[in-house]
Amino acid sequence: METVPTAETPATNLHFLDYWRVIRMRKSLILTVFLLCLLTSTGLTVLLPKQYSSTVRIEVQKDAPEVDIRQGGQASLQNWDPYYLTTQFKIITSWRILTSVITNMNLTHVLAEQDQSATDYTLDYAYTVLSKRVAVDQTRGTSLIEITVRNSNAKRAADIADKVAAVYKEFRKETWLSDRTNGIANLTIAISTNQEALLAKQTKLDNMRSNLSILEMEYNPNATASIMIETMRGLETQRMSCQVDYQDHFNTLSNLYLLKSNNLLREALGTAFGRNLDPELSIKASDLSRARSDFIQVTNIGYGPEHDQYKAALHNLEQASNAYEARIEGVVVGLETQVNHDKSLLDFIQNEENHTKTNAIMEAITDREYDDAKRDLENTRRVVDDLKRLLIEQTVEAKQPTERSVVVYDPAREETRPVSPKPFIIIPVGIFMGLLVGVGMAFFVEYLDTSVKTIDDVERSLQAPVLGVIPQNVGNILDDGPESPHAEAYRVLRTNMLFGRKNEDWTTITVLSGGAGEGKTTTLFNLATVFAQNGQRILLVDSDLRRPSIHRLLRSNNATGLTDLLLSKQVTLDQVIQKTKLPTMDFLPSGKLPSSSMSILGSAQMKDIIRELKRRYDFIFFDAPPLLGVSDAAIIASEMDMVLQVIQYRRYPMPMTLRAKQMIQKVGGNLMGLVLNNINMSQDENYYYYSGYYEYEYRSKSEPTVVQLSEAAAKTAKMDIKQKY
Repeated sequence: METVPTAETPATNLHFLDYWRVIRMRKSLILTVFLLCLLTSTGLTVLLPKQYSSTVRIEVQKDAPEVDIRQGGQASLQNWDPYYLTTQFKIITSWRILTSVITNMNLTHVLAEQDQSATDYTLDYAYTVLSKRVAVDQTRGTSLIEITVRNSNAKRAADIADKVAAVYKEFRKETWLSDRTNGIANLTIAISTNQEALLAKQTKLDNMRSNLSILEMEYNPNATASIMIETMRGLETQRMSCQVDYQDHFNTLSNLYLLKSNNLLREALGTAFGRNLDPELSIKASDLSRARSDFIQVTNIGYGPEHDQYKAALHNLEQASNAYEARIEGVVVGLETQVNHDKSLLDFIQNEENHTKTNAIMEAITDREYDDAKRDLENTRRVVDDLKRLLIEQTVEAKQPTERSVVVYDPAREETRPVSPKPFIIIPVGIFMGLLVGVGMAFFVEYLDTSVKTIDDVERSLQAPVLGVIPQNVGNILDDGPESPHAEAYRVLRTNMLFGRKNEDWTTITVLSGGAGEGKTTTLFNLATVFAQNGQRILLVDSDLRRPSIHRLLRSNNATGLTDLLLSKQVTLDQVIQKTKLPTMDFLPSGKLPSSSMSILGSAQMKDIIRELKRRYDFIFFDAPPLLGVSDAAIIASEMDMVLQVIQYRRYPMPMTLRAKQMIQKVGGNLMGLVLNNINMSQDENYYYYSGYYEYEYRSKSEPTVVQLSEAAAKTAKMDIKQKY
């Protein structure tokens, strides 16, 4: 058989009324949680022991002496430390401070007795209890520290707070003295050690001074170094000047030698170097030039060698030439002498410079060890002096311990009002939490609950119309009569079924459910009763062969019935059909079911019986077991003209109900619609209009008019359903 497709469930948007419905439906859960939270919070305010709080305010500063001798008697400026106060918070609540308080005040047994769960009276346990009751904080906008102590005894709380402040102050003073005492001892040892080293270094320096023949009064390494530097600079200046003169004279002499080798010295010396070498050489050159001109002039006139003027001119020329040559020789000799002198002076200066440099190096090497030893001695002497100064400072500070490092400005006071428990806080919080948790649990349970809740849920999930809504506590309409307050619900269901019937030949009806206990048998019985009360011939067949129950509603015998017709050919319909107190309704019981005949409802005999019953009665109602329990319900659904599915309100999950509907469709059952059963009309506003309508019908005195109105209203509702589906 082909699988019947199921429509996808469309998404829904919750309305405010849906939330209100959840709250109304789960109001018992909300009220229970609310009362539990309220009672718990109230009990806490009554049962919890009262706690009193007391606070002492102190100012805490860094340790400093009253008079600071390090800066001329003025207090030194303390560096700002952002973690200083938080560090003091931890110190105040430390083991050393609190155990001292416990010991001084004998609080070991007191604190343990106040703790109801106390089983240990040791100092460790008392410290654990007290550390939880001591709170340290900073006063906003100040550098004051607040030490707050909670205790069930107001006076003891104040005493403990004051004691904590006093022990902390004494601890700071002891720490100050201990640090200075240890510092003085360490400084004394350091001074003694350094003084011994100073004496040894002084002896070593004296020995070096004697060995090196150093006169301490004249010994000044810085002055000696300065003299050496100035001497070196003077010699360097002289050497450079002498070297320039020597190079100038040497170059001039070299040029003269070159001219002499080329026979150009006589002509070039007077003109090129005359004025630079010797002023008289220029004069001699001029005299020679003039004598030569005179001689040339005499020769040009025509005088011969025998002429007196010729002889005089020649004599003058020879004298001028000899004088010039002699002067040249003198210049060359003088220049050679100057060059030799410059060379000697340059060598002397270089030798002095080298000698001075060598002496400076030797003196530096000789005096370096002495200088190092003397410097080491001075450093050791400086260390000893510094240590002695620190020893004096520590000794003075130890004699004036600080009194302003911890100052109590606001001693603890005995409070009259307890700080806990606080009923004006605990009870409102309990009320708020009760409502919050209760509503939250209600919605959580509602979220986990996937059962049927509203008509819209059913129609949206199962894609089938709801033909009837049956209220809670429905009785036996046959016994209660047609005026029963719940009979109208079944009349509306009957009307909707008849309007939904597409063929007048559809007369067999069954009511099925997915699980047991959803009210299918009661719904079938009361629906058949309503049909019979309307004047139609009805047969009620108990085809739930495994657990028959209709005979109990009719208070009849179930010894013979349907199983006898199906298994024995000797029994007739007239023999097994029973009459009821309603003339228009007959009953066919189930009979006894043999264990070897579990599928007789699908036999050919069953189909023949159904055809015969349809010929005799207007409508035949077949009761059946749950769909998801056994296969009998599916067989019956396949043979019926009309099938109704009963869904009990808030009982089974929606997937189970959807599975039951799919089983009806798979076997070819003609599902007319759904019936919601066991609805609490007074609590769920989704069905309130059903409740009001039924109550109106029940209170009416004129039944025909009421029935007519109800059927007309049901017809209108059915027309709305047809338009919707």
